[in-house]
Amino acid sequence: MLILSVSQINRYISFKFKEDKQLNGVMIRGEISNFTAHRSGHFYFTMKDSESSLKAVMFKSHAINIKFIPQNGMNIIAMGKVSVFERDGAYQIYVTDIIPDGVGSVYVASEQLKAKLQKEGIFDQSAKRPIPQLPKKIGVVTSKTGAALQDIINILSRRYPIGEMVLIPALVQGESALDSISQALIKAGKLDCDVIIMARGGGSLEDLTPFNTEKVAYTVYNSSIPVISAVGHETDVTIADLAADLRAPTPSAAAEMVSFSKEQINSNLNYYNEKLKVSIRNKFNNVESYLEHITQRLMRFSPEYKIETNIHKFNDLRKRLEIAFLKIISDYENVYISRISQIEALSPVKVLNRGYSLIYKNNEIISNTANLKCGDIIKIKMADGIVRAKIITEGDT
Repeated sequence: MLILSVSQINRYISFKFKEDKQLNGVMIRGEISNFTAHRSGHFYFTMKDSESSLKAVMFKSHAINIKFIPQNGMNIIAMGKVSVFERDGAYQIYVTDIIPDGVGSVYVASEQLKAKLQKEGIFDQSAKRPIPQLPKKIGVVTSKTGAALQDIINILSRRYPIGEMVLIPALVQGESALDSISQALIKAGKLDCDVIIMARGGGSLEDLTPFNTEKVAYTVYNSSIPVISAVGHETDVTIADLAADLRAPTPSAAAEMVSFSKEQINSNLNYYNEKLKVSIRNKFNNVESYLEHITQRLMRFSPEYKIETNIHKFNDLRKRLEIAFLKIISDYENVYISRISQIEALSPVKVLNRGYSLIYKNNEIISNTANLKCGDIIKIKMADGIVRAKIITEGDT
């Protein structure tokens, strides 16, 4: 029996794998696990089903051609050849292409790009700009031969003849469409347009691929003027729709969004006319109130107002002075009357009225009998007059 080395047996098995034509062009269905995107550009992963697993590798030369990033848990169909990695003695599939199982690669790539742009804020509502209501110049980025352009022209000419439509033609399908759409959007921003309609008729997901690219999404997001995206039918929602400031279900709907019918314009004019009247009336009332306020302030600072104010103050002070003066006089009168009453109470006349009398001798009041002698002439003052008398006895009688 022949004795072989490990290298020899692995090489022999590898040769047998290469001889098998079915293993050199095989398609395998399975679920991805342990996926690694190496910095070299190679993909390493495992394909598995409910009972078994298989190592897989996809070199950079093939990996750069797929339109999505494989992820763990994704069901795929891998195309390639099964061979032996002689160093480890392990067989694996060398993948040349990957197709998502159940959905197309275009759809998967689109969903992955959506998730990426969502994280970067490209779809945030806070970044959306308002669409001008009465644009003077409307830029239209679409194919110059497509039905979408005719729909837009018909709507604008009928509803909004006062607006100027500027066509910036672009390819909307095929490999060159990506750059053509981006360049047309940038050009529209330099033509002083007030709004841009980016339009395309319906089609398959593959037909709408240019509008599901990162480059177009960023060009729409970074546009210097608002963009309305009207790509495909109402049920078609592209990444460009999500990045735009406003999404229209159809090109015709986009044309209606930037235009107003005559009836709408008249209605708006009536509305703003009434609003203007109310605003003017309120403004007039406010100015009138302010003028009245200023007039009153001016009057308060005028010489005439100051003179009148001082006159009022003078009259008030004079009245207060008169009242104070009368009070002082009244108080003095009361004191005077009180003092008179006190003096009158002590007056000799009052004493005489009570039956007393005064005796004078030589005009001097005599208060005791020791000052009198027999023969003296005296005066006796009583309440109703004076009488003369002569002393006829001395001492007690």
